Amino acid sequence: MKAVICTKYGPPEVLQLRKVEKPVPKDNEVLIKVYATTVHRGDTIMRSLNIPGRRWQVLLARIFLGIRKPKKAILGMELSGKIEVIGKDVRLFKEGDEVFASTVWAGFGGYAEYKCMPEDGTLAIKPANMTFEEAAVIPSGGITTLGIIRMANIQSGQKVLIYGASGSVGTFAVQLAKLLGAEVTGVCSTTNLEMVKSLGADKVIDYTEDDFTQKSEKYDVIFDAVAKIPPKQAKKSLKKTGIYLNIHISSDKIKTKNVISLLKDLKEIIEAGKIRAVIDRSYSIDQIVEAHRYVDKGHKKGNVVIIFEQ
Repeated sequence: MKAVICTKYGPPEVLQLRKVEKPVPKDNEVLIKVYATTVHRGDTIMRSLNIPGRRWQVLLARIFLGIRKPKKAILGMELSGKIEVIGKDVRLFKEGDEVFASTVWAGFGGYAEYKCMPEDGTLAIKPANMTFEEAAVIPSGGITTLGIIRMANIQSGQKVLIYGASGSVGTFAVQLAKLLGAEVTGVCSTTNLEMVKSLGADKVIDYTEDDFTQKSEKYDVIFDAVAKIPPKQAKKSLKKTGIYLNIHISSDKIKTKNVISLLKDLKEIIEAGKIRAVIDRSYSIDQIVEAHRYVDKGHKKGNVVIIFEQ
């Protein structure tokens, strides 16, 4: 099968498309024919090891991910596809099921034509009203966003500000906060203002023109979906009882045991027509280097999808 191998840390060119052995599912696993995956910000960080933070944090990352090259050579944090084979002990799925999944807790591996996952992994039946391309962008960013948004216990009428509202997490956050009845303010660049409005934002702020922390407006919840504002600075715009959320800090609080439930909840919300996927660009698996170059620029709107031949 085809798979993208990350041979060492570095620029997009370290990614190589190769032929590798097709995996065989264990008794409790399913073999998924991958139709679509994504280039997530996390994939580019693991590829480049360009991790924001202090030297000791980078060192810890190397210990966890691999000293000289990634321990898991096949990156890819989410996927959608069809189950081709099931292990003899599998009861939750059947051959032919269309699924979507997060591979974060299954050794990554979305950048391959086939992926084995345990039936009790972060795996669910694909939303019926989504294409494979749309479904592929949901598991990683969607789970993270829903988990973090729920920490805030947002009430109808509360004022919520989403910083980085046009990114993968931000586009989900705007929709979910609005779904809960909040008055949503999205912060993004000039070119993305209309798109963020189309997702339901009541107000938008162009960060290239205005600094929300310098305004008098106070918010019940501030969610920095790109972790680019110093927390101390962002908290100045909170009400006294306000809640501050940060993609890097808050995501660590999502319990692993809850991720399957979050994925299933997302499926129900999507099938009810309450949120949608935002896709910026789509590439073939042969264009993986080009796709990583684009995401590295830091200006993607929503998500970038990688499509496999079906």
